[in-house]
Amino acid sequence: MRAPEYVRTVQSFARRELIGQEQQLDSRALPPEVLYQRFAETGLGNWWVPKEYGGLGFGLQESVKIVTELAYGDAGAAFTLFIPVLTTSMLGWYGSDELKDAHLNRMVAENGCAATLGSEHAAGSELARITTTVRREGDSLVLNGKKAFSTDADFAQFLIVLARVEGSTSEFLTVLVPRETAGITVDKRWDMIGLRSSGTYQISLTDCRVPAGNALKGNGLRLLEVGLNASRILIASTALGIARRVRDVCMDYAKTKSVKGAPLANNPVFAAKLGQFEMLIEVMTNQCEAAARDYDAIASRPDAGEEFLRVGTLKSALTTKMFCGQTGWQIASAASEMFGGLGYTHEAVIGKLVRDVRYVSIVEAGDDVLRDLMFNRYVVPVSKRS
Repeated sequence: MRAPEYVRTVQSFARRELIGQEQQLDSRALPPEVLYQRFAETGLGNWWVPKEYGGLGFGLQESVKIVTELAYGDAGAAFTLFIPVLTTSMLGWYGSDELKDAHLNRMVAENGCAATLGSEHAAGSELARITTTVRREGDSLVLNGKKAFSTDADFAQFLIVLARVEGSTSEFLTVLVPRETAGITVDKRWDMIGLRSSGTYQISLTDCRVPAGNALKGNGLRLLEVGLNASRILIASTALGIARRVRDVCMDYAKTKSVKGAPLANNPVFAAKLGQFEMLIEVMTNQCEAAARDYDAIASRPDAGEEFLRVGTLKSALTTKMFCGQTGWQIASAASEMFGGLGYTHEAVIGKLVRDVRYVSIVEAGDDVLRDLMFNRYVVPVSKRS
């Protein structure tokens, strides 16, 4: 069946800008914002932003298809291009009309992006322990702190910052901070093992002052929890794209590699492994699509923001990220062994794919954190939860 036009557009972009450019992408020679702008030239930039703000208004089901094709070419590029969905979804559901009009319209019009500042070194995945603070001074909010990992933050138009209300142990806000605000310092760009074409930064905030109306409505921790649903499903989709690329790289290798005087492609052990890969890829595909449908079913409701707050973390988002991360790693790891010593060098692309897929089980909460969350939210009976 012929792929939708937007999918064919993404496939063309991946062939032109990503596939075959692995060494350049891994070298970090190409600034990630350049990739962002090049993709915008396809007409699909910020594809998920609602139409009323100039976006295409694509749902998560379309997004899964787009991200899978991008990750087939390069998972770092995919991550760069879709991770602003975490930021803009929080703004879209819980920001004032004035904030949305000012920042989402500009972001789409200028092919810009946005970033979220949540994680901190000491807190790790326990976001309730963050030390970044926000205090009220008249009609302003003032933020101070240091954030450990924020992708796209250096070239974002605006940031959504998770901060603890100064003097409180349990009150948190998410605050929109324009990137040009005084007091924002990029301490460094992290030298990542995988996703090397993306840009992830450590950021310091020193007396960053913004209008009080820049705070989103609701408890900041809960808002971030809601925002993570979409990005976790799309992170899982990158594992799917990588797994498909791994399968095809193995097939290409098998056409030229000879084992016992015959092409590797004719070897029954190889065939069995690739058959297993295909089964797992099919299940990954179905899982990503099912989770996206769950998300879109809520997003299409007139009370979507309230319903997301009620639900919090979607079970399907957790299961999809965990399953696809673990399965993608299983596929890439097994495939790398087929290449023998070559698979442990930088000469073969399989090594890059192994490094890239590892992030799925680490970013936006590692698997152990998600298992614990799954247990407490969906295994322990409601009457027995603390």
